[in-house]
Amino acid sequence: MSGALESKGTDTLRGLESFVKAVESGSIAGGARLLGISAAAASQNIARLEQSLGLRLLTRTTRRLALTDAGSLYFERVQAVLQELELARAAVADLQDEPRGQLRIATSAAFGRHVLAPLIPGFMAQYPRIRCELLTTDGTVDHVQEGVDISIHIEQQLQNGLVARRIATAQTRFCAAPAYLQRAGQPSEPEQLRDHDCLLFRFATDGRLLRWGFVREGAHFDAQVRVSMSSNDIDALAQCAASGGGITRLASFVADPYLARGDLVELFSSATPTDSRATGAPLDFYLCVRDRYELTPKVRLFIDYLQHALPADLKPSAEAR
Repeated sequence: MSGALESKGTDTLRGLESFVKAVESGSIAGGARLLGISAAAASQNIARLEQSLGLRLLTRTTRRLALTDAGSLYFERVQAVLQELELARAAVADLQDEPRGQLRIATSAAFGRHVLAPLIPGFMAQYPRIRCELLTTDGTVDHVQEGVDISIHIEQQLQNGLVARRIATAQTRFCAAPAYLQRAGQPSEPEQLRDHDCLLFRFATDGRLLRWGFVREGAHFDAQVRVSMSSNDIDALAQCAASGGGITRLASFVADPYLARGDLVELFSSATPTDSRATGAPLDFYLCVRDRYELTPKVRLFIDYLQHALPADLKPSAEAR
């Protein structure tokens, strides 16, 4: 008798997991991938759950998956329950053993290459049973369908519906190669950028250009520029500028090696700012999770590690967090 009850409870939990993940990902096959099982197994789990409830939860067609009225009500109730179960399971496992499992991090390409990639080995050394996967993309990140635990992007790339907190602030450098400045002259104020070749970052998601923000006497403003080239890759813009293509705006962690080698020269330098001098507005980076239920022990460990491991010049002030 007890064995039958245990088996029924296991089947119900499997059915709940398969049902919730199918709805979240938009298909039974997508939900199955998140659970690491076959689509056929997930479909059987959901069918057994429907049979035990005596209700049809999903309407399956060749093109899409739709919730019935009963399914919509059931999903609203059980989604939070399943998330709480997953948190409880992770918390208990954390108490009994080292944190483990896969941690999938998605971030903008430049931040991933120049900031996160050098820091992740230190995290893995501390927690060897956590497997890290780093996805570098400036496109839209779907936390559910791509199985992403954490995403990190600049403020202008934030998506609605995610829980975000500021994790880093990078100074911006407006740069050009010595050869370009010798040919075109060096602007002393942002208003002169309309007369120069400017290399701008274009968002891959919607085609917008990243505006060039400045601060002067405490007021923020966007400079009017003449766009001679755009790219969805910051490193490509840096290379183009270093080859004499024009002026570009780079985060400090991208620009500083070029400046140190003399390949680029910084404009509107903030090294000796005055009250009336315009300086580049900083770039704020935000760490995002889908909701508070995603703050599992391994996610919290990575957040804590990142806050300590980030270089001092990237750490936001305490009041800015």
